Amino acid sequence: MEDRTQQMGGVASGGGPADRTVNLGAADPARTAIGVPIRALDLEVLCGNRYANATALSREHLLLILRSSGAALGRRMPLNLCLVIDRSGSMEGEPLDYVKRACGYVVDLLEPTDVLSIVTFEEQVEVVMPARRVVNRALIKEHVQRIQPGNTTNLYDGIAAGGAQILSAPMPGVLQRLLLLTDGEPTAGIKDFASIVQQVGDLRQRGISVTALGFGGEYNEELMAGIARRSGGNYYYIQQPSQIPEVFRREMETLMTTTARGVRVRLRTPSGVRARYVYGVASPQFGARSVEYALPDVERGGTIANLVELEFDRHVPGVYRVARADVAYDDIVTNRPEALTGDCLIEFTRDTDLVAGGVNGLVQRELQVHLASRNLERTIMGMRTQQLTALGAVQELQRTQAILQQAGRTAQAGELEQAIQAVQQGGQAEKTLIGTVYTLEQGKQSR
Repeated sequence: MEDRTQQMGGVASGGGPADRTVNLGAADPARTAIGVPIRALDLEVLCGNRYANATALSREHLLLILRSSGAALGRRMPLNLCLVIDRSGSMEGEPLDYVKRACGYVVDLLEPTDVLSIVTFEEQVEVVMPARRVVNRALIKEHVQRIQPGNTTNLYDGIAAGGAQILSAPMPGVLQRLLLLTDGEPTAGIKDFASIVQQVGDLRQRGISVTALGFGGEYNEELMAGIARRSGGNYYYIQQPSQIPEVFRREMETLMTTTARGVRVRLRTPSGVRARYVYGVASPQFGARSVEYALPDVERGGTIANLVELEFDRHVPGVYRVARADVAYDDIVTNRPEALTGDCLIEFTRDTDLVAGGVNGLVQRELQVHLASRNLERTIMGMRTQQLTALGAVQELQRTQAILQQAGRTAQAGELEQAIQAVQQGGQAEKTLIGTVYTLEQGKQSR
């Protein structure tokens, strides 16, 4: 991209850009003659408006849509998986029994091409089984059955030991994931939020994502969501012990249908255009005329909608490329690194009526979803600080629920219904809501 904003050719008869979005799935050389995608992902780039005000400083949104094929591709990436299990005293009895059952379920799903390790933590950390290929399932289950409850909760060292086990078995072309389950606050070892979140950030730099599974009512939901957010993993709230195996099953299904991992975006802008904010992304790296950030892994049939706010200086009227998106990822379908590129074109005009009528409804809908996520965060804070009464919290949640329903986010709208019922009955809703916020931030959708 040149230093000066480049005016693009090709203006349609109506005065607007001939091609304002680039959908690489439309005429992609990586497709077969019958249109079946060979690569795992397609990229679509949408501008929030066909037009922008040429005479004043203005802002607009850019939407990147990454779509994965829904086809049964017949292969998956081998896993290097570590189960990191809290065995503090509060896990004694039924919770630990269900954890053992869930671990057995994981073992049954894995193949000899997969690597598994198991770490438990209380005050001390124990490597129940070091990283090894899943060959003797019966022996692995025997190791799991020997797990006994202990005392306090040394979360930091448990994560460190789990990461070390994954890194001890380096293999090319594997999906590395640490599954962390805990039911309480860290009470031993390093306990502060910043250190634990930085720890999982370091793991992500080494290709390891952490899925955080919080069980019961005593764990720190902000910490667990922060672990998932910083590492690119998933977050689950498990209310009852009997739900533990089902949540493990859902996570394994996610891992086994992953088609694109290590997704990274580099958004470049010309002179006179700046990326101001990336929605739902932890620690984007802003440069002079670019921003780079990571997105979650994508499962088969899934979609990620990623929203960025741009700011424009005044422009001479005309059609300009205001951003170029470069997406790089490891493709499970082709078994090699892949890259996608798309442009955002906008016509700068002095005609304010054109600007008012050029809004893209899909981009606007995604913006409303992110605004709903922010409103949820404010509602959670109001409930915690008692600045919102139960009635006020229900009213706020109902307003947000209506927005999500209109945007087609039925699963998250259903989670808010559960939260509303919990508040009305005097129960706890924050842990459910934190999970909803995190899902909305990720921008992940299933077909």
